[in-house]
Order: sequence, then structure tokens, then C-alpha cells
Amino acid sequence: MSAVRLPAWLRVVMVSGAFLLVIGAGLFAHLWYIRPVTLTAAVGSLDGEAAKILSAIASRLTAASAPVRLRIANQPGAREAADAFSSGKADLAVVRGDVGDLSQAQAVLVLAHVAVLIVAPPGSPLTDVASLKDHRVGVVGGEINRSVVNALRQQYDLDRANVKFKDVSLLEARQAIDARSVDALLLVVPLTPKYLSLARSLFPQYPKSQPVLIPIESADAIAESHRAYESFDVPKGTLRGSPAVPDDDLTTLRVSFYLVAQKKLNPDTIADLTRSLLAARRDLIGELPILAQVTAPDTDPDALLPVHAGAAEYFNGTQESFLDEWSNAIYLTPMILGGLASILAAAWRFIGLRTSKPDESALDALYTLARQVRKAQHEDELSDIGSRIDDILSDQRLKIASGDEDAADIATLNVAANRVEDLIHARRATLNTS
Repeated sequence: MSAVRLPAWLRVVMVSGAFLLVIGAGLFAHLWYIRPVTLTAAVGSLDGEAAKILSAIASRLTAASAPVRLRIANQPGAREAADAFSSGKADLAVVRGDVGDLSQAQAVLVLAHVAVLIVAPPGSPLTDVASLKDHRVGVVGGEINRSVVNALRQQYDLDRANVKFKDVSLLEARQAIDARSVDALLLVVPLTPKYLSLARSLFPQYPKSQPVLIPIESADAIAESHRAYESFDVPKGTLRGSPAVPDDDLTTLRVSFYLVAQKKLNPDTIADLTRSLLAARRDLIGELPILAQVTAPDTDPDALLPVHAGAAEYFNGTQESFLDEWSNAIYLTPMILGGLASILAAAWRFIGLRTSKPDESALDALYTLARQVRKAQHEDELSDIGSRIDDILSDQRLKIASGDEDAADIATLNVAANRVEDLIHARRATLNTS
């Protein structure tokens, strides 16, 4: 019993559908592979400036079609940003090196440095930390600067000296100075024109008398026992140019803001993010001068915050090259193309679009019968051959009637069949005369 053969149009539809499905799946896989990765970044600051800067960077990444994008999660301050990061609610965070739980944080970039400034009002007799004995210091920012206050207390034994620290908000700081409820202010700010102007605005402005900057002479000792801090010299005239405040380089503490990432994040993703962030920095530095402070993190194994593997790859130049990344694909492509060629050939054959002549098996069968006629020794053999001729012709007529493209040309078959029948008559005559 011969197998049922599908109509040609149905075979074309089936093969076309299969190839469309494969192409669609390949296109989907390609789009999925090149899709941008979006990471959530927790950021917060007292004045909201950190969130504005990171939002500008996020917008730039989107405009530049960067492979990694940022979703900003605004927080009230740096501590809350660190808490959101440590609890796993954010992939990235802008954190200060001395604030919050950073045990799971790995550095991507150093975003900015902030200096510890202890500033007394004009005409104040305070000249150093020791002179703060029995005085009150307003801590602008309160809780976020608790670590700084504790480091100073420990180094200078300020509790024994009866130095009182009082938390004040940025809005309350000028009022506290005017009301003399505090004798000095402790601020932790970047040394940029915007924040230096803000620091000056917290004190009365007199033509011949300027705010007093109090040095932290034991900054080196504090930095040795508290790794988040480093000793730093505030350049002469930083707070005021004429007369210069300070009148000479002044020693204090400095701490850094970092962009940190979860350790579990893919190194390639973080390497792409690092490259994209530095490109955005170049584009935005004109309108956001604070971005000039963006630098690579410390890559030493004993750094305060270990560098993320992806950022290390970028800064060390160990990212995989194109050939390294795509070597497997390049190697496998010829094999895949060979397999596709075999599949296409099979599909071509299945559809029935062959370059060979249609169904030559019927002609071959007739030629075979001709050879059998010449060898026949009995009348019965010739009768069987005649019946097989009829079967072959009948089968081909049915194929033609059903529209089978593989059916042989009936005229050609008739010529071949007539030749075989002539041979049968000749062979029968030979058998009858012998």
C-alpha cells in the first residue's frame, strides 16, 4: 500500500511556516540578547543634589542607547541609600564610605570627595580642636555625620573636654549661629563653588572678619584607625579668597562617595556600565562640574571597598576582545550553516522542487521489463510482464489525475510500453516456433 502524499501547496505552506518560526525565534533571541539591562540605583543626599546628578546621568545613558540603563530610587539620605542597598532592594547605590552597612558593597566608581570642615563664626577665639573644650558644635546633617563625630571624640577625648555636639539641619544652622546656641559648625561637603558658597552663607559676613576654619591636626592618626577617612589638606583660600580663609593649607579629614554594585551582578554588565558612565561624564562635565571628581576606585585587594570584578576588568583592560567573546560563535557558524544547508535541501526535496526528471522509476521499470522479456522462457512469464505494464501505466494515470508533480510524462511512458509490448509479441512468436 503506497503512502499518502500531501498536496504540493500544503507542503510549501508547512515548510514556509517552519522557516518563519525559526526566523522568528532567532530574531526574538537576538533582540533579547541586545536588550539594555536596567539596574536600580538607590541615591540620597541632604539637599537632593546627588539624585539630580545621577538622574542626569541616567537620562544621558538612555539618550546614548547605552547597554546598561539606570532606574533611580530616591532616598532621604546616604544612610537610607546604603540601607536599601544592603537589604537587596537596589542593584547599585551611591554611598558614603563611612555611612551604613557596606559589607556587601563593591566599588564601581569614586563619584566625589567630601571634606570635614569645622567652621567658627567671625571673631571666634577657637583655633584648634583642643580649644573646643566646654563649647558646643552644631553638626549639620546630624545622623549621617555621626561617624565623624565619634572619630573626633575618640581621638581628642572630647567627652572629657566637655565638648557638646548638637544635630542641626541645614536650614537651622544659620539660626543656631546667630542665636549662639552653638559655637561652631561641623560640615561635610565637597569643596566646589556651590557648597563653599553655601558654607559661607551660614555665617555673618563682615568686611574685615571672616569665618574661622579649625584644623584637624590628628587627621593621619584618625585615618589609620578609621579606614573610611584620609588626611587631606584644604588649600589656602578655599573658603574665602580675600582675605584668604584659611590663610595657609589646613589639615582635615576627607571621605569619598562611591557608586557601589552588588557582588552578584554580572561582571560584563558592570564593565559596560562603567564604560557608559565615564562616557556620560565626559558629555555632562560642562553642566555638572562636580563630575570632574569622578575617578577609578582603589583596585588594591586591601581597599576599603573591594572593586567589583566588572569595574576591575574595565580599568585593568582585561575585558574580552571581540574575537575572545565571539570565538565560539565564529567556530560554530560554518557548522550551523552546513546543517541549515542540509535542512534546506531536505525541505526542497520534501516540497518536490527537484532538478531531476519526475518519477523516472516508472521508465526504469519498463526498461527492466524489456530485459526480462528477452530472457523469458515461458508464455506465463510474458503474460505476467504484460500485466505489470498495465499496472505501471494505470498507476501513473492516477498520479496525473491527482495533480502529482512527480508523475511521469504519459506520452513517454506509452512509447516505452509499446516497445516492451512489441518485444513480448516477438518473444512469444519465437517461443511458439521453437
